[in-house]
Amino acid sequence: MKAVVVRAPMAFDVEEVPAPEAPAGGLLLDIKACGLCGSDLRTLRSGHRKVTFPYVIGHEICGVVVETGAGYVGPWQRGDLLSMGPVVYCGACDFCREGRFELCENYREIAQAWPGGLAEQMAVPPEAIRLGVIERVPAGVDPAHAAIAEPISSCLNAQEKGEVGLGDTVMIIGAGPIGCIHAALAQLRGAEKVFIADVNAERLKLTEPFMPDVLLDASRADLVAEVRRLTGGKGADVIITATPAPVAAVQAVEMARKGGRILLFGGLPKDESKPGIDLNLVHYNALHLIGTTIFAPRHRRLQRRRCAHVRCI
Repeated sequence: MKAVVVRAPMAFDVEEVPAPEAPAGGLLLDIKACGLCGSDLRTLRSGHRKVTFPYVIGHEICGVVVETGAGYVGPWQRGDLLSMGPVVYCGACDFCREGRFELCENYREIAQAWPGGLAEQMAVPPEAIRLGVIERVPAGVDPAHAAIAEPISSCLNAQEKGEVGLGDTVMIIGAGPIGCIHAALAQLRGAEKVFIADVNAERLKLTEPFMPDVLLDASRADLVAEVRRLTGGKGADVIITATPAPVAAVQAVEMARKGGRILLFGGLPKDESKPGIDLNLVHYNALHLIGTTIFAPRHRRLQRRRCAHVRCI
C-alpha cells in the first residue's frame, strides 16, 4: 500500500510499504480521511520523543472497517465508517479510575505507539478497542469532517473547563483551524461576542464563514488596547490562546476582565515555554489560568449527539 513515511525531520515522502494485517482482537481500516494536526507538523519539523523514525504518522482518522482480527469482540463490523480518537487511556491510573480520562497519566496515541492514518490502510490495536474512543459516523457526515472530531473534542474539553457560556465575550488569539473551531463552539455555548485575532490578514479573512463579531489584525494594532476598547475598558471574559506564539499568553493576561478565564490551549515551543507573564495581574485581578490537553470519551460522545455541528465544521 501507499503511505506517508517520515524518515527524519523534514524528510518524508509517499512510499510503497507492506499493508498491515488485522491484529488479534483489533480491526483493519481502509482510510477515507486523515487530517494533519499541528502536533504532526511539529513531529515532521523536529521529531517527537515518542516517535522512532521511520514512521507513519497522522492521528485525525476516519475509515471503513474491512476486516476484524481473530478473537475480536467489539461492536463494530465490516462496512462500518468509524471516527477514531487517537488516545488510548491506561484505565489504571488515579485519574482514569476517577473518570477523569483527559488527565490519564499513561495514555498512548495512535501515530506514536502504533502506526498512524496517513496511509491507505491502518491497523486498530485491541488496546484502542478496549480503552480508546471510537465512534460510528452518523449517516450523511463527510469522512473529512468526521476525521477532525479529534481536535473538536479537545476544544470541547477546554471550553468545558473554562465554563464558556451565556453572555461571555470570548477573545480567540489565533485564526487557524483550531481558532475557528473555538469560535463555533463558543457561539454554540451562548457567548455574546466572539473576537478573533491573528498576525496574518489573509488567515483572518478565512475565518469569516464562522461569523466572528470582530476580526483583529495583531500585526497592525495593539491587541490588548483594542480588546479593552471594544469592551469598554473591562476586558474579555474568556481568552483562548489558539497559537504556539508565547506572546499570546502574555497578552491574554493583560486583556482579561477581572475574574476572567484564560484557556491556554496552544502548546509552546520547548525553548520558549516560559513567557514573561505578569503574575501580579493574575493575583490582583483574580484570573483563572486553565491549561487543557487531549479529551475524555464524553467529549466525543457530545459531538455524536450534535452531529449537525460536525457537518457545519
